[in-house]
Amino acid sequence: MITSTTDPQPADFADVRATNLAVVLRFVREHAPCSRADIAASTGLNKATVSSLVADLIDRRLVRETGLTENRVGRPATMLVLDGSPYAAIGIEINVDYVTAVAVDLSGERLLSWRRSFAGATVTAGQAIAGVAAIVRRVVNRMAKEERQVLGLTVGVPGLVGTDGTVRIAPNLGWHDVDLSGDLAKALRDPGFSVQVDNDANLAALAEHRFGAQAGAANLVYLTGEIGVGAGVILDGRLRRGGQGYAGEIGHIQLDPLGAECRCGRLGCLEAVAGIGAVLEHAALSPAEVEVELDEVVRLARAGDSRTLNVLGTVGRNLGKGVAVMANLLNPDVVILGGYYVPLAPWLLPEVEAEMRGRTIAPDVGGCRVVASTLGYGAAALGGAARVLDSVDSGRLPRIS
Repeated sequence: MITSTTDPQPADFADVRATNLAVVLRFVREHAPCSRADIAASTGLNKATVSSLVADLIDRRLVRETGLTENRVGRPATMLVLDGSPYAAIGIEINVDYVTAVAVDLSGERLLSWRRSFAGATVTAGQAIAGVAAIVRRVVNRMAKEERQVLGLTVGVPGLVGTDGTVRIAPNLGWHDVDLSGDLAKALRDPGFSVQVDNDANLAALAEHRFGAQAGAANLVYLTGEIGVGAGVILDGRLRRGGQGYAGEIGHIQLDPLGAECRCGRLGCLEAVAGIGAVLEHAALSPAEVEVELDEVVRLARAGDSRTLNVLGTVGRNLGKGVAVMANLLNPDVVILGGYYVPLAPWLLPEVEAEMRGRTIAPDVGGCRVVASTLGYGAAALGGAARVLDSVDSGRLPRIS
């Protein structure tokens, strides 16, 4: 498991202790079981400082001792592992046709994973926020019954999210300038933990980087495969949001000026010609209906149905054009297809790869691979929880109760 995109380093400034607590916690996360001597040797912190920091982390129940090891020169050492049993991080994904909720502990183990049908495209923003708040309260209550403190909540949405947590525009939800962070916190009646908002593709990319089969890839692009198509971009190990948080809207690159109308109002966007709506005749379906339709598409493709194979071929080639743009601009190590693209990957991937090879200028497509996600439909929600864990890794530690 790979961790934070904001790596803390030992520092000599006012919050040096908080920073170094994060350094030690991160080391234990990545190298457990490990000893205090291991931490000192690897971080450059002296042994007395490490002992004090470890004691603090044990008091916070972020780290615990786990026996001795004799597989070393000298005296046996007391080993350390992550604890975090009193804590939970929550991620929520709001989409056109469903809401997903995920809660994880400090080590990333899932404590809860829910997926519910959601009429995101047909209700007002206020109604949507009230519905999401009800789900969040249920998750928080479940965590309270398990005697876990919620460290934070991050909500992912398919749209442009400003750095202040305002959803500037989410075409598929019909939202404009919705203060989702502030309104949700009010609906939760100031819950006592942070409420953050981010683009769903950004959060899915964080989940892949931390938990997925491509964990740790320094240069990674995640393409959502929901009703909309967006890109979450990690370069040099860090999520890239752009100047105001609006990066990654690959779904609205125009591929065909005479093509199908996109929900954004333009013609021939990648989303319109390579999204799930281009595969299914009816895009405005519940998750269960979409999945039933997809199952039928998969069945027909396996049976060699020519019309189905032609549709998937066209969608794959259009998607490949978009992937080639990302390959030429960003030179990622891997592009991950997520969401509803995953069950269609056996037919889409060959077309995507062929189109990318024909349109990428770098030799051997710059080393870029295209793969299907292994995280399922909850990737963005899992990434929301991962963002909360990132903040802990970066030094925002829970207080000693």
